[in-house]
Amino acid sequence: MKLQRYDTSYIKDYMETPEGYLTVNVPITRPGVFPYQRQDGTVQMEAKLPEDIFSDRTIYSARSKPVTDGHPNEPVTIDNYQTYAKGMSHTDSRVEDFKLYISLTVTDKALIGKIHEGYNEISTGFLSDVVAESGTYNGDQYEYVQRNVEINHIAIVEKGRAGPEVAIRSDSDAWQIDEKEGGNTKMAKIKIEGVEYEVDPAVKAHIDALKAKEETAKVKGDSVDALQGRYDALEVKLQNTEQELANAKTKQVSADELDKKVEERVVLINASQPILGDSFDFTGKSEREIKEAVISTAKAEFKGDGKSDDYINAFFDATVEQVQSNGFSSTGANSAYTGDAGGNKDLEELKNKRLNMRS
Repeated sequence: MKLQRYDTSYIKDYMETPEGYLTVNVPITRPGVFPYQRQDGTVQMEAKLPEDIFSDRTIYSARSKPVTDGHPNEPVTIDNYQTYAKGMSHTDSRVEDFKLYISLTVTDKALIGKIHEGYNEISTGFLSDVVAESGTYNGDQYEYVQRNVEINHIAIVEKGRAGPEVAIRSDSDAWQIDEKEGGNTKMAKIKIEGVEYEVDPAVKAHIDALKAKEETAKVKGDSVDALQGRYDALEVKLQNTEQELANAKTKQVSADELDKKVEERVVLINASQPILGDSFDFTGKSEREIKEAVISTAKAEFKGDGKSDDYINAFFDATVEQVQSNGFSSTGANSAYTGDAGGNKDLEELKNKRLNMRS
């Protein structure tokens, strides 16, 4: 079951468009361990781990989401969008400085007026699976981990507004530090080998920046390995697909060749049967054997041994054509071809058209 959550950061600067809209570029979350309030009022420490909030799922979920004036008491959907939406986030969500950034445009005149008056805190509303899992991240212990984080809306709220939605959300404290508290500089706290120290905010900011660079480098390294793994998998898939296509093509070619051979066999039998007679058994006979049998009806002493296929083909074509032109069903005693190629000029010309025969 997904639970509703809110994260908070501050508008530090904005740009006014020619239409009077305001465009803002802000960080909306980062890795860390933060307190979240249960329904019974107690607080539990929940971890936002890099592999979760920097996942494609979470990064993409921040894109094209409604900007609201404060948090609605329900998730924003297509059914209530017109009621709550005062602007829209852009499609440039990305990881920078180990934080999840996105730009957004506010289009509501009343809300823009509030921003000019200091209504400048951004609080992200999202849904996530809160999994009971204890551990330590950057020296901070946690009891739960937020998984499958999906941004629902981005609310603009009054800085320091009372109420559990804001009071228990302190993600922004890690990179946004109030300069003054009660007239004195507010000291930041860091842990070194389990011992907590108060330091100047500038010192803590520098330390956090160094940690962020280190973790960003690690995440980038992991991302490169992940991308390489995906690339290798896709390459294997491509090779398999190419092989499947090649096999299919080979099968198709084989089928086409078979059809062609069957057709050629039928033509050969149809041309030869009138000459060889109904008693001739074509079963098991090769193409050459059938053609030699046809030639033998015209020239009884014919021997095909040592003759080339081209010779046999030319002799066969000439015999068949001569028989068909004279209306003979066989050559026999009334053969249209006597075997004397030199004495039959027409037959010689037919043979030479097919091939310059050599015995």
